Amino acid sequence: MVPDGKHARMSKRIYVIPDIHGHKAKLDSALELVEQDGGADAQIVFLGDLVDRGPDSRGVIQTLVDGVAAGRNWTVLRGNHDQLFLEFLDHAQITSPRLRNPLTWVSKTMGAVDTLASYGIIASEDDPNWEEARHLVPQTHRDFLASLPLCYETDDILFVHAGIVPGVPLKDQAPDDLMWIREPFLSDPRDHGKLVVHGHTPVDFPEHHGNRVALDGGAGWGRTLHVAVYEGRDCWLLSTGDRQKLVPLNS
Repeated sequence: MVPDGKHARMSKRIYVIPDIHGHKAKLDSALELVEQDGGADAQIVFLGDLVDRGPDSRGVIQTLVDGVAAGRNWTVLRGNHDQLFLEFLDHAQITSPRLRNPLTWVSKTMGAVDTLASYGIIASEDDPNWEEARHLVPQTHRDFLASLPLCYETDDILFVHAGIVPGVPLKDQAPDDLMWIREPFLSDPRDHGKLVVHGHTPVDFPEHHGNRVALDGGAGWGRTLHVAVYEGRDCWLLSTGDRQKLVPLNS
């Protein structure tokens, strides 16, 4: 099994919340939908990218820290934005080989300045203000980010932030690919052995491609934070008082 992965037999229902990107109000609404459908003890997998772009990354992390500490049946995965935040806090690093030049973590479109602002840190592309971040970001948040696994598997489904390299066993997948990959994963039609449920690449509306399900509807860009529920391999999207079946495209 890939390092930092988790495996469990899936309960009757498993709920999935994709990329939150600092939108605590949207997270709160998503959690309400889950509780209405599945109760307070519902199992939830969060697909990572907790931070950046939205106004309250600190509040998002604290909500998840508190839920896990309270014993909620929550599994929070690590996304590439979470990894970038962690690397900045640990090493003052703002670059990554997976970022297209000249992007850095503090480039405007990445949303890091918003994340730092949620901790009361004034930062910019020219001055990320690492010294202040080291002191103002709580150690509990840093420890939480560092503890996040890269994937979660059940008998039928692999939950991961970005995807996998097709044809490579899970135990041999590189951590960076699990957090960053787009192609060749997105265009590969083959059966991956398990249904891969992922975020990372925003789509206008969640898409079921038969071998994978893309759930990131672009909450980081101001769109809807979709909530999915799985019973076996069957998937529904939740809305207030209702479910919408998500069926494979061209089925």
